[in-house]
Amino acid sequence: MAGLNVSIAFFFLVLGTCEAFRRLSKRLLAPGLLVCLAAELAGSLQLCSGCLELRMLLEIGPWGGLSPDVVLTLLFLLFAVHAACANGAAANPTVSLQEFLLFECSLVATVAKLLAQCVGAGMGWALTKLYWSWELTQLHLIQNLMASECSSSIRTSPHLGALVEAACSFFFHLILLRVRRSPAVCRVPVLAATVTFLTYVAAPATGAFFNPALATASTFLCAGSSLQDYIQVYWLGPLAGMLAALLLYQGNIPRFFQKNLLYGQKSKYKIPKARVMHAEDGEQQQKGKGEKSNPAPRA
Repeated sequence: MAGLNVSIAFFFLVLGTCEAFRRLSKRLLAPGLLVCLAAELAGSLQLCSGCLELRMLLEIGPWGGLSPDVVLTLLFLLFAVHAACANGAAANPTVSLQEFLLFECSLVATVAKLLAQCVGAGMGWALTKLYWSWELTQLHLIQNLMASECSSSIRTSPHLGALVEAACSFFFHLILLRVRRSPAVCRVPVLAATVTFLTYVAAPATGAFFNPALATASTFLCAGSSLQDYIQVYWLGPLAGMLAALLLYQGNIPRFFQKNLLYGQKSKYKIPKARVMHAEDGEQQQKGKGEKSNPAPRA
């Protein structure tokens, strides 16, 4: 229980630091792209450091008496807090690419966001490694002993792993597209519950990252899989899932296709059936009167 308290204190410390950075950037920087990049940097740092600590608790926690239910509850709370405090930041490259494909963000801004997310995830990894090096709990001591022999999170074939990550990304983006315009009181718990459920289902196979920046900082340095396998599973898989979700939800990908590829275009204005039938009856009556008033000439 002492180790869990230390982890919770670490979560609050990182959250407070990132929130202070977001507020300070709003005051010092002009509104626009720089504030957005600062939010992406802080959001990625907060998400990466929290997920690394949760992954450590999930893998080593059972040795210290922590059940997976406790870790999943912490994951739900962590993502709920992250979504509530993100200030519009995605902290996920596939979400930023989705915004670009929907014409919600320019190419330059999207590239800048991706760079900020990668830098933030790297800073989160470095911060968490420094925190683990202090060995405040026995769990951190075990983590440091295992760090030199870090194993890959891909516990299945690369093709199946890419399919698992694509499926997680597909369902996450499909729900995100559905609730992104909803009030935060509805959007935040729905997204947090979705992430928690997908992690519970897919974590044994790939770790259930469906976030390329987070996966790069968390598992790319571990032995057991090649760089090609990592790219296939943790980059191409989530990207394919995002594209499939966008295509299914929109019927097209606006940046590439203007025509709806899946769903037919319905008329904006609907004519009531009663009026159509009345108009047809009127036309028939007029035709009948015209025939009576203009009889055929006799021979």
